[in-house]
Amino acid sequence: MAFFAANKQGHETGEMSFLQHLEELRWHLFRSALVIVVLAVLAFVFNDFLFDVVIFGPLQPDFISYRALCSLGHRIGAGDAMCLVVKAQHLQTLSASEQFFNHMWIAIISGLIIGFPFLLWELWKFIRPALKNQEVGPVKLFALIASLLFLIGISFGYFLLFPMSYNFLINYQVSSSGIVQTQNTFDDYVSLISTMTLVSGIIFEMPILVYFLTRLSILSPTFMRKYRKHAVIIILIAAAVITPSPDVTSQMIVAVPMYILYELSVFVSAGVVRRQAKSKL
Repeated sequence: MAFFAANKQGHETGEMSFLQHLEELRWHLFRSALVIVVLAVLAFVFNDFLFDVVIFGPLQPDFISYRALCSLGHRIGAGDAMCLVVKAQHLQTLSASEQFFNHMWIAIISGLIIGFPFLLWELWKFIRPALKNQEVGPVKLFALIASLLFLIGISFGYFLLFPMSYNFLINYQVSSSGIVQTQNTFDDYVSLISTMTLVSGIIFEMPILVYFLTRLSILSPTFMRKYRKHAVIIILIAAAVITPSPDVTSQMIVAVPMYILYELSVFVSAGVVRRQAKSKL
């Protein structure tokens, strides 16, 4: 596929060679990496805020998610069923380098999350010359929607998914004898919060993935509607595993957003099929 790019003055366009495309891509990736590195360095420097407020926030009894869930439970008549009891605890380190390397890892993750919209913007600028005029609007909108979905997914993972999962796991007992006591490590905590938050952000990109799979004729809205019931069952099972309480209300708090995401993906897939059908007429 031939790409077209304007010169710096914007007076003329010309076909670019493969090596020119590579050079152009290299500069887009370089600028994206530079922004992410700068943001990661800033996150590394402001370590007290990064860890005490953000990373260790879910360990505090007054964390906003715990207060919101407890308040919601009282308002809907569920009592204290949705109130999470957070144990006061200290995270242990088992090696001299554990704090330093986890500090670096969290700083890099923070830079990636904050800089993700800029990364998509650079991607948009790279593919912009290859698009027809009627394609510019939808693809530009794609960059905006993909950024919003990613940030919403990150927020969902941090404020809801991780706190509920962590408190379930930290309070889980294989027996009532109390012989086994959970003494969590700093490394395990950082791994869990970073993994669950990033995975949540990626999962929320499902409509974007469905969009491209539909355009490639790999997926169709008919297929997604046909297996909707199976998807609902999988979502409910996932919500039951994630939530720390057998209470149906708390499970629905996790399941409903996931189901809405699935229906949004069906809508996106159907829209792609309709546009493809119109273009063939």
